[in-house]
Amino acid sequence: MTTLQIILVALFIYLGSIGSIIGNTLGWYNLGRPLVASFVVGLIMGDVQTAMIVGIPLQIMYMGNVTPGGAVAWDLSYATYIGTTAAIVFGQGLGATELIGLAVVFAGIGGLVGQVMWNISYAACLPLNRIAQRYAAEGETKKMFIPNVVLGQAIGFVARFLPAVLVLTSMTAASAQGDFASIVPIWLTTGLSVFGGMMASLGMGIILSFLLKEKYHVVIYLAGFILVTYFGLNTMAVAVVAIIVAILYYISITNREVA
Repeated sequence: MTTLQIILVALFIYLGSIGSIIGNTLGWYNLGRPLVASFVVGLIMGDVQTAMIVGIPLQIMYMGNVTPGGAVAWDLSYATYIGTTAAIVFGQGLGATELIGLAVVFAGIGGLVGQVMWNISYAACLPLNRIAQRYAAEGETKKMFIPNVVLGQAIGFVARFLPAVLVLTSMTAASAQGDFASIVPIWLTTGLSVFGGMMASLGMGIILSFLLKEKYHVVIYLAGFILVTYFGLNTMAVAVVAIIVAILYYISITNREVA
């Protein structure tokens, strides 16, 4: 990675966090989502294809990640940006399942670092309440932006940007030692491949658990699976046929209710 790429990825790790300068809607709920974060990393690193290969499984895996009451058990933004970047940096010569496994492993590292820094930043922000309270007691309301905006954002930026630069720089230094596929033992790449396949299956299972509500939905899913897998049909073609069948079914049901 170049210095500019490291800075940009670290910057987006900060922007995708809760309470960043651009707000939660654009930050945590957009730039912090795995699919968006992976796309951003792909643009920065110049490899959108690899980023999307790992971004979709990460999105599926972490779709249940919530922050009840502000409690963060896992830093989603940190995990995704670090995991996707690692897949691109170390993923030369690896297959799709190996890339996914590699991304998940590094996402775990990134998520853990982010969780630690999240707690540190929140602890560091506690004294800001006293500053704000003093300004309020003195009636200096125009100075309230200092603890709330300036100091708060400064702490958040330092707590996320600097550790991210350190992690990304370490990854870059490690990648300079050689290609990941050539410097690690074959059993590790095989393990990553198996692990990545499991994560992809887990992600698909999560999606199906949301979509398949009735027993006949399973039959429809299996029909599409057979058409793509065994008949070799294009996924888009099967989707178009499914839409046509759904429209015809809806029209027939509507006409029957009217009659």
